[in-house]
Amino acid sequence: MDKLDLPFDPNAFPILHFDPNAEALLNPKDVCPEIDLPEHVVMCFFREVIEKVVKEHNAKLIYTFSCESSDHPLYEMDYQGKRVAFITPGVGAPMAVGLMEEVIQMGGRHFMAVGGCGVLEKEIATGQVLVPVTAIRGEGVSYHYLPATHEINMNFRPQMAIEMTLKANKVPFDRVKTWTTDAFFRETPAKVAYYRKQGAQVVEMETSAFMAVSEFRGVEFGQILYGGDLVHPDGWDKRAWNHKRDVRESLFWLAVEACLAL
Repeated sequence: MDKLDLPFDPNAFPILHFDPNAEALLNPKDVCPEIDLPEHVVMCFFREVIEKVVKEHNAKLIYTFSCESSDHPLYEMDYQGKRVAFITPGVGAPMAVGLMEEVIQMGGRHFMAVGGCGVLEKEIATGQVLVPVTAIRGEGVSYHYLPATHEINMNFRPQMAIEMTLKANKVPFDRVKTWTTDAFFRETPAKVAYYRKQGAQVVEMETSAFMAVSEFRGVEFGQILYGGDLVHPDGWDKRAWNHKRDVRESLFWLAVEACLAL
């Protein structure tokens, strides 16, 4: 058998087999239609907020991503004279990044995500606004976009756009390090203790992957989170985190403002 010319060490674990070739056998351009898409896109994990915005702000449906388990409608609206698109991405890095890839192919260049997260510190209140400036790469998707590193950072411009928007609206916030994981049922006491010692204050399922794909594809990405359930060595507490409807809607509009500032 001829020796393969591989861009990675075949003796490494498969997750470390990073190939920098931007062309794959299946690419977003192979499956995405050409549409007139705004360059600014908000990825909002709050489905009820999306439904309310569509109903109350004359948003129009411009495309629907269909997969075996669900549909993901992509909308557009006018906000203060500017066009902005918004979508509810799938939960978890593989689905969320897949949708982001397709939106990038369609013309998205400036992305802002908004969602909730688990908190690893009791001092972080439910509903507290958080800016994840660093993410520990505990998921698998990012390793297909960038060489292996322990952490990845949010780029400067999106971070500044978020912080300036929050300050202008007098919204208190904290910068945090997040632990991105694929498996919320495997947040074991040992892992929580270890990542807390590494400086992680919150945990979620997409941030490090979003950061990696944005760097690989050359687009801008920022994210706003709010404190949700407590994931602590003393135990788990749901804290009714997903009932913060006022916080969720206000964060959507803050994300729109921050996105359009890019």
